[in-house]
Amino acid sequence: MTPERWQQINQLFHSALAYEGGQRAAFLARACAGNEGLRKEVESLVASHEQAASFIETPAADVAAELFAGAQTRLAAGQQIGHYTIMAALGAGGMGEVYLAQDNKLDRQVAVKILNEKLIQRESNVSRFIQEAKAASALNHPNILTIYEFGETEDAHFIVSEFIEGKTLREIVRESKLSLSEILDIASQLAGALSAAHQAQLIHRDIKPENVMIRPDGYVKILDFGLAKLIQPKQAMVGLEVATAQQNETAKGVIMGTVNYMSPEQAKGERVDKRTDIFSLGVVLYEMLAGRTPFAGASLSETFANLINQEPQPLVRFAANVPDELQRIVAKLLRKNKDERYQTMQDVLTDLKGLRDNLSGEEKLARAAAPENEHATALLQATTGAVNKQTAQTQSSFSQTIIRHKPLAAFALIALLIGSIALVYWFYSPSNTAVGDRRSIAVLPLKPIATANRDEIYEVGIADSLIYKLSAMKGIIVRPLSATRKYADIAQDPLAAGREQQVDYVLASNYQLAGGKIRVTAQLFNVASGQSEETYKSEKDTGDVFALEDAIAGEVGNILQARFVTTSGSPTAKRGTTNEEAYRLYLQGMYLSNQINMPDARKAVEVLEQAVRLDPNYAQAWAGLAHAHRAVANLGRSVDIHAEYQKSIEAINKALALDAGSADAYSTLCENKMYYEYDFAGAETACQRAVELNPDSSQAHQIYARLLLGRGRSDEAIAEIKTAIDIEPASLFNQRLYGNCLYNARRYEEAIAQFKRVIATNEDFGTTYMWLSNTLALSGKEAEAFEVWMKSLAVQKADEETVHAFQTAFQTSGWQGVLRERAHRFEKSNEAFFHGAAYNAQIGNKDKAFELLEKSYQRRELWMTILQVDPRFDSLHDDPRFNELVRRVESK
Repeated sequence: MTPERWQQINQLFHSALAYEGGQRAAFLARACAGNEGLRKEVESLVASHEQAASFIETPAADVAAELFAGAQTRLAAGQQIGHYTIMAALGAGGMGEVYLAQDNKLDRQVAVKILNEKLIQRESNVSRFIQEAKAASALNHPNILTIYEFGETEDAHFIVSEFIEGKTLREIVRESKLSLSEILDIASQLAGALSAAHQAQLIHRDIKPENVMIRPDGYVKILDFGLAKLIQPKQAMVGLEVATAQQNETAKGVIMGTVNYMSPEQAKGERVDKRTDIFSLGVVLYEMLAGRTPFAGASLSETFANLINQEPQPLVRFAANVPDELQRIVAKLLRKNKDERYQTMQDVLTDLKGLRDNLSGEEKLARAAAPENEHATALLQATTGAVNKQTAQTQSSFSQTIIRHKPLAAFALIALLIGSIALVYWFYSPSNTAVGDRRSIAVLPLKPIATANRDEIYEVGIADSLIYKLSAMKGIIVRPLSATRKYADIAQDPLAAGREQQVDYVLASNYQLAGGKIRVTAQLFNVASGQSEETYKSEKDTGDVFALEDAIAGEVGNILQARFVTTSGSPTAKRGTTNEEAYRLYLQGMYLSNQINMPDARKAVEVLEQAVRLDPNYAQAWAGLAHAHRAVANLGRSVDIHAEYQKSIEAINKALALDAGSADAYSTLCENKMYYEYDFAGAETACQRAVELNPDSSQAHQIYARLLLGRGRSDEAIAEIKTAIDIEPASLFNQRLYGNCLYNARRYEEAIAQFKRVIATNEDFGTTYMWLSNTLALSGKEAEAFEVWMKSLAVQKADEETVHAFQTAFQTSGWQGVLRERAHRFEKSNEAFFHGAAYNAQIGNKDKAFELLEKSYQRRELWMTILQVDPRFDSLHDDPRFNELVRRVESK
């Protein structure tokens, strides 16, 4: 079964559960549209789901006793099962027996797991076993055991998987104590694998050292993925598996072995979700560090009680020198309230990787001491690709645990230990705290004391000069004007603005114009304490606006420089014009062009055209005009994109002729090459140049992120948009684009959480509802997707007829009905042709989808650049017309 087929079945399965009896049958008849095989697959999965609910009601001890009664191997070396020749027994337990076998067709060694006869006698068990095998086989991740085949003979059902040479994590931790680097490497690989599985809507629910295999090269493999669901289908209680059976001889021992790694919600019989794996990973990580599990008791009941009621003992009681950050990570993994835990495994991976990066010196020393392993590491990186880049760096270090009997390996460990001590001393030395001392600040536009006598050139212009001045200081992170410009037009408490901008300090100022002079009073607020720490006052003549702006910025900047003990190049603002009115217009135009709506974008073009008429040599205004034309081209279906492109390119050429170092011009050049010319290599060169010229430009990083997203380089795209967010955290556009990157990377759960964060900040922001509903539907949450879509209609102030039509569509045909209704109404909307094509692709109307995609291509809609990565078009990938369209885009 292909991953695409499984995704289709999985979505229909979750949708069907919302219906009862005849309604469910009617829904499946509509949704499967005559595809009898598809309907039977879904019906079988639904039946297994319902039958499994009664299976778990059997007391855990009774299930264990039954499963483990007479568990012994029954095949001998040389026997055949299918086209596999049994070579040796690897183990036996409640789920069945596991054998090493030879695949006679492909001439390779494999592992064959034969399902226990007791389980085969229950038809529902076999059915669910098959479904879980299909689900697990759809996973394709280097840290997850690969399932090759599910088969059956007259008296046996079996699963064939890759055979892993190595040791279980249980065996390794029994043999020796792991180093911090090794522990972080194992945890990172586990988190990466579980993150991929969670994105595929699979929960392991039995993460423990017995289910983790380590190859001799340090590579981690998770075993028995998905099989724990056979025992824990709906209300997870106890996972029973072969490896645990080998560890414990009695049924009670097996249960005990797994209870140690349960989440509290599992122990209480509550419904579990992906956060149960997060908790279990925390237990495993705790055990690797402390040499014991956090909730182990003298009896089964005591362990249950500890798990539900007791907090784990601090790690420092059992392990010395555990970094504070690692203690924080483990504590968050083990939160009993799942809402207080990490919410996604990707977040866990991010924090583990950040900690590992801080300890990277250890790996470097280990590699230097063990050159014989560098070739193996390079080979591993070459053969496993970018997925393993984050773990390959530590393989040479960890492989020492497996092959420590070699003298050279022992020497490497000694060098590693010495390096660790030196690293800890260096890392915590007082002279190496510069990163922690960096402060962030937001400079707000000035507020007039007399509102009847206000002038934007003072309010925004002085703030612009201050931002430019402070940005040159080492150790100071300054929010750009694009992030703080909005506070000129709204009444905002400085501390509230500081919290919104996520900064340490806010510089809030007011001004008064009188008698040809301007008096400025600036206050520095500490956001954490809520106190005003400093007050600065200055008075200047208003004769030369630019001179007074630079003078005030210089005075305030020098005071802050002394306060924060930093250094600066002491630059003056680079405005590029001596015309005050042109500068006013530039500030206004840039503000308007960043509002992401058509009226403001068109107004921005008008204002910036006035600016360049007043000063034709104003490079920044030309770059801004190019950006405004590009903004118009990106919005709406009625725009002449070809004309906007020509005007944007002309403005870029003028900007670069006047200032070859204009980062803004290069950013917009990247957009034009990407969206209009389909010159992706040229676009990347322009984007990289923009980032090089201005690393602190949020715009440069987010445009580069959009380019990388369309190229399928999702990890790089996410890194770029995160950088843009670090520079401008309050930008809802950047925050939503982060969600888009996660969505196109198929990291649906993370994308859902991100889109929800954007909506929580601003319920009216753009098309966030559309992307959230798309993502929910693709992840199988159709009821919630419909709820979000209805909220979107409310935000759009849709009429009653429209609302009623969508309600009827969902009630009769589920999410497919909603998509059909959207496709039906598309022609009368102002949506991009690309989105209309997506609706039609999802409902199976391929011809219409390709018709609209051709229109999108001819019109140069920006969305065409993500055609290959947008999951809404997955159903078209096997159509020759799709490949031809992709070729035309890529060959430009």
